[in-house]
Amino acid sequence: MKRFSPLIACLFTLGGLLLASCEPRVVRPADPPGKFRVALIMKSLANEFFQTMEKGAVAHQQKFSDVYDLISQGIKDELDVNGQIQLVEQMIAQKVSAIVIAPADSKALVAVCKKASESGIIVVNIDNRFDADVLAEKGITIPFVGPDNRKGARMVGEYLSKRLKPGDPVAIIEGVSTAFNGQQRKLGFEDAMREAGMKVVASQSAQWEMARAHDVVSALLAEHPDLKALLCANDSMALGAVAALKETGKQKKVLVVGYDSISAVGDLIRNGEMLATVDQHAAELAAFGIDYALMILRANGIAVDRETEIDLITSADAP
Repeated sequence: MKRFSPLIACLFTLGGLLLASCEPRVVRPADPPGKFRVALIMKSLANEFFQTMEKGAVAHQQKFSDVYDLISQGIKDELDVNGQIQLVEQMIAQKVSAIVIAPADSKALVAVCKKASESGIIVVNIDNRFDADVLAEKGITIPFVGPDNRKGARMVGEYLSKRLKPGDPVAIIEGVSTAFNGQQRKLGFEDAMREAGMKVVASQSAQWEMARAHDVVSALLAEHPDLKALLCANDSMALGAVAALKETGKQKKVLVVGYDSISAVGDLIRNGEMLATVDQHAAELAAFGIDYALMILRANGIAVDRETEIDLITSADAP
């Protein structure tokens, strides 16, 4: 399994070269005395993925405590869009140097992030990409640092398809429908299933949450008793799917794949209760987004998007 570590010193050294040709540029006020202040705004901290992201950011800040101070914030659940908007407003009021945000909604957070940018705050989008049409409508460019979610979902879907036969019925458990990463993961699953000749008999949202996924999967198993696989758009929902399968005695009959590689699925993959997941390196993702924000602050420009690594996690390399 490959890993990567953000190297802020290298980014600072190469910053001018990387940003020299990037347009448009933004002119910030003179840097305040002392260290930068960077706000990391995440989605639900009830989700282990974002807990890991926060730990990675804290460790990064401790390593570079002479460069910046970190303000870390999360919302109560995956649907608390208004709460996340309020967090951005608070960071604008506090006049932070940069905001690194994993938006709960790909469209609804654009306006407030534009407000932050216009106030001189550098904004970097991580994890869940902002909607391109809304960005264009608002006339703003916000760099994205994160994985290709469609590619990752297709990767795990292709791995799953090797355990199935053409025509086998499968179901997709989607994330929040307004989240770009959720949309892309659904498309990636569909790509893999279509190419392998599987039959997608259902595709329903469980809003990224384990309890909702449990209920959705329980209903699907009753409606489609011959179901062969569940493709879950995150691991929290995969945990809910596995719980529903155990309750119905079908944990050996229905294959489950997920996305995120949270620690809670490691044992499930090792003992065969889950087939695979995708690691998008939560801790490094936050740190890499912060690195990018600091680089932009130093270079006084806007960086281009940067794709980060993803890895397939199976029983051979489950953490």
